[in-house]
Amino acid sequence: MRADAQVLKGHLDTLLLASLENGPRHGYAVREALRAGGARFDLPTGTIYPALRRLEAAGLVTGTWAEADGRRRRSYELTAAGQRRLAGDRAAWRDFAAAVTAILDPAP
Repeated sequence: MRADAQVLKGHLDTLLLASLENGPRHGYAVREALRAGGARFDLPTGTIYPALRRLEAAGLVTGTWAEADGRRRRSYELTAAGQRRLAGDRAAWRDFAAAVTAILDPAP
């Protein structure tokens, strides 16, 4: 599924933070994690990398350079603030999803 960046606006940061929850990843691995997830978001690198830089500037992730296979890669990792933000975003999403579900699929 090729996700339109406009459709994901407002949710992209949360998806990126969630993709880093289990440990650091470089940008391409973040993209692959989103692609492999249940929703299979196939986002262009032109969407992923600027968002990761924005999250880094906000203090929600940290980025470090490393060399692997003769290539420099930037890996990103959640900060404590990023973990708190992800927890809050998850709770807000669950509340929103429950409200939408209650309207779309009302109990008989």
